[in-house]
Amino acid sequence: MLLAKHACGDGSPDMVDGNHAQYHHELRRTLEKIGLHVVAANSFDALFAEPDVDFVFPLLNRAGFLNSEMLAPLLLQRLGIPYLGASPILRGLSDDKHLMKLVARQHAVPTSDWRILRRGTDLAVVPALDAARYIIKPNASSASWGIGVSECWSGALAHAAHLHTAGHDAIIEPWLPLLDVAVPVVGGRSEEPWLLPAMAYIPADPDALRSYEEKRALTDQRDDPLEVLANSRVAERLYAMTRALCRELWPFDYGRFEFRYDPATESVWFMEVNLSCNLWSKKSISRSAATLGIEHHELVESIVAHSLWRQGLITAASDRLVA
Repeated sequence: MLLAKHACGDGSPDMVDGNHAQYHHELRRTLEKIGLHVVAANSFDALFAEPDVDFVFPLLNRAGFLNSEMLAPLLLQRLGIPYLGASPILRGLSDDKHLMKLVARQHAVPTSDWRILRRGTDLAVVPALDAARYIIKPNASSASWGIGVSECWSGALAHAAHLHTAGHDAIIEPWLPLLDVAVPVVGGRSEEPWLLPAMAYIPADPDALRSYEEKRALTDQRDDPLEVLANSRVAERLYAMTRALCRELWPFDYGRFEFRYDPATESVWFMEVNLSCNLWSKKSISRSAATLGIEHHELVESIVAHSLWRQGLITAASDRLVA
């Protein structure tokens, strides 16, 4: 079963979710291409009674309520049905930006400073960060949904209060107008994670905020300006940091570890991790694999095969693994 909001769609862009609808359609067709019989579902209702399936690919992550990314894995644990991804508790940990920054500091992985503002926090007593500009985000969200920028601390707190009203915890960090670098991770059956080439997002304007509308192609734009990170010294540091963070999360089937990078000083800061990252052929994990000569359907097949093997649904697949 492919459980995703647009799993039953025809691939047309969605008015709200934009290219995510195209991604879900492409993924369904890719799973069929590699020889799987796919049952499509677009609601958690499919898991309230036991479905007649052997394995589930859960992508119903942003389902309209806080921490919804944990619900499908929880329901599948209850039913005893194997599924792709990671356990519910690891999904919750990885999607909480504050908690993952604490994990990073525990492993001596550098992060920017931050403030976590859970709902119910008295914002008036939160100590200010020393920064010229702030970025404010929902603490557990993706694709820049709900993000804001402020030139002053009072403005940052005002946006955090807005997120609280919308039902979300908030996190505030200094604005770092530099490069986003993602390290994709696959290989869930292996003893150690497989790291694909680090991909740098090279914007035309590093001071510009990437919006939800931009990431979901709700505005006119070109494909993501992604390149393999050219600085091999920095790449090796990022791989070492990613391996350190993986020790707290392994095994999982696929993910993307995100950092900020200053080319002038070669400084890097861990930002967040996504254990259910976008597998669309136009996004970073697939484009990283493509630099190694791995086609999109081969990457998806390897990720699914590793998960099936890890959970005992198949017993040998080494001759087919290509990631």
